[in-house]
Amino acid sequence: MADFLVRAIPLFPLLACLFVALVGARWLKDKSHLPVALACGLSCACAVLLLFSLSPSPSNPSGQKTVTLYQWMQVTEPVVADIPPYQPGGAGGSPGLDAQIALRADSLSATMLAMLTFVATLVVIYASGYMHDDRSYWRFFAIVALFVFSMIMLVLSASFLQLFVFWEAVGLCSYLLIGFWYEKPEAAAAGMKAFVVNRIGDFGFAAGVFLIWVTFGSTDFAKVLDASAVAEVAQRNPYLLTTICLCLFTGAIGKSAQFPLHVWLPDAMEGPTPVSALIHAATMVTAGVYLVARCTPLYQLSPTAQAFVSVIGCITALLAALIALTQTDLKRVLAYSTVSQLGFMFLGLGTGSLVGVGGAMFHLVTHAFFKALLFLGAGSVMHAMGGVIDMREFRGLKKLMPQTHTTFLVGALALAGLPPLSGFWSKDTILGAVYEQAHPHHAAVATDDAAGTTASEASSQVTPFGMPRTSLYNLLYWLGTFTAFLTAFYTFRAFFLTFYNGPEKIPHAAGHHAHESPAVMCRPLWVLSVGAALLGLLFGHLTGVFDGFLGRTIPGLAEAAHEHGINWTVALVSTLVALAGVALAWVMYKEESPIPARVAALAGPFTRLSEQRFYLDEVYKLLVVRPLEALSQVSRFADWLLVDGALVTGVSRIPSLLGQLPRPIQNGLVQFYALAMMLATAVLMWALLSKQT
Repeated sequence: MADFLVRAIPLFPLLACLFVALVGARWLKDKSHLPVALACGLSCACAVLLLFSLSPSPSNPSGQKTVTLYQWMQVTEPVVADIPPYQPGGAGGSPGLDAQIALRADSLSATMLAMLTFVATLVVIYASGYMHDDRSYWRFFAIVALFVFSMIMLVLSASFLQLFVFWEAVGLCSYLLIGFWYEKPEAAAAGMKAFVVNRIGDFGFAAGVFLIWVTFGSTDFAKVLDASAVAEVAQRNPYLLTTICLCLFTGAIGKSAQFPLHVWLPDAMEGPTPVSALIHAATMVTAGVYLVARCTPLYQLSPTAQAFVSVIGCITALLAALIALTQTDLKRVLAYSTVSQLGFMFLGLGTGSLVGVGGAMFHLVTHAFFKALLFLGAGSVMHAMGGVIDMREFRGLKKLMPQTHTTFLVGALALAGLPPLSGFWSKDTILGAVYEQAHPHHAAVATDDAAGTTASEASSQVTPFGMPRTSLYNLLYWLGTFTAFLTAFYTFRAFFLTFYNGPEKIPHAAGHHAHESPAVMCRPLWVLSVGAALLGLLFGHLTGVFDGFLGRTIPGLAEAAHEHGINWTVALVSTLVALAGVALAWVMYKEESPIPARVAALAGPFTRLSEQRFYLDEVYKLLVVRPLEALSQVSRFADWLLVDGALVTGVSRIPSLLGQLPRPIQNGLVQFYALAMMLATAVLMWALLSKQT
């Protein structure tokens, strides 16, 4: 049964992609969404069945299932330089490469698959209404199906090498979808920006995969993530293990839009709104979180890499929240919110504890629901406003769009982290994990890492940032709590500016026919709002069970899989700061008021920094883009002068020049030819006579 489910989940979207790509333009046309919606729905049903079928048994205590499809490549004697301390194949291992295309299903991948396919199904249904009049309707759904297939294969990959292949496939699909309306220069530029920025991170990921092969002699998860193999590498060369972790995290930074490679994601708003919901909720941006979670056994034995992951996550969460405070584009507010929430997930992953990793994955699932809900709600507003998404151009839409208003409110409450909605449980689990790292002696249950680090030893560890581990995580906890306040504030700022803030105002682009979105767009909003509201109630009080479920997948955490509750002290503080953020947004934006303008004037320099996104794009353009453009011009000149001029054109002219030398004697004069013949005869006779004498 499990074998069939594992094979069927990626097969349905692949078949839908091929079918729509082949016959969509001619025959399916405005029905092109049907095969894709059906395929995603079937994959979702199979993913849910798989989730429940992966229960531990005496023959399979880990609840894992691996299905090998075919042999990809096999290299028995590769040429690998033996450079100490890098030993090809690891200590005593073989440097050969045996790569297979295989599917690995376990608790972690099954959780991702169920979330991914469910949200993708709703997004496809929503898109059938949103994209109805687009002339490339069939092309959109063909690419979406390919996107879903690539992400499913990424999650089911059984090796780092296979994961990297579909990692790149997801990046290609995102480029095609972000730049879907390629006639618009902004969309084409945004797609190219996303593609190029992600290549920077992917270079680090590729280097990490190569180091894994050189170090472990394999790229298979089963061999690389084995506790004894990781412990051996950590003991032999801890710096090599840290290098591998940081290289893999570089890939995650690019794909999951973490600082400093986060700049591509807000510009991805140029794509269709369903694409934004798909990319920012369930697919591309979650790939980096999944990668780091999958590699937890590696990160557990590298405290340096753990601290780096948490610090980058916290910086990203805070920076994106500060930028979101002043944005006027509703979709960009949600985009920076996505960047910030992904930072929260990495903050939890960097703790290396079962609570932190489980909380990060739980937040990934809940975030997929309420962020997809918010993006699709923004798309509903944009649809009604004639394509306008600038919050300065409309307001007071509560009565005009009651369904969008109610469902958007549910998503906003979940994003703000207010109880009992889903965001409260998952976000506070992460903050609780960080708090436990800062106060190991006061934690309800001290969680020792795989290396046997005790609470007292953990408190005395000095991180690469020159701070004791406990002091660093204490700082990260309070920064995370402050970010939770900012999250609640900017979320409800956007909510009040859109649906309240005075009498109803409609932009001219909407004409006289502004109305609530059709049922095909509203129904997915209601389904997602139910998930955003109930996921926390269903699983929030069972965080220990959820963590234990994932703990079976991650070897280093399996022994620590015990049931524990949420840290209610942390939850109380987080709830109070979230309520303060909502209250402040209520006072400033519920009705038209001069307060926002006065506050903006008072915080003049910071307001400009936030509005201009801390000028990071300008800094990158000055320090990276323009020097590379100048270098490209130098390269172009050198190519013109040396390659095209001296080599290609120059070499091709040599026969022509040589041909010019005898050309004067080919003048067509008979007497000249007779003279030449006489001279030649005389020279020949002289040579013969000279030889005889």
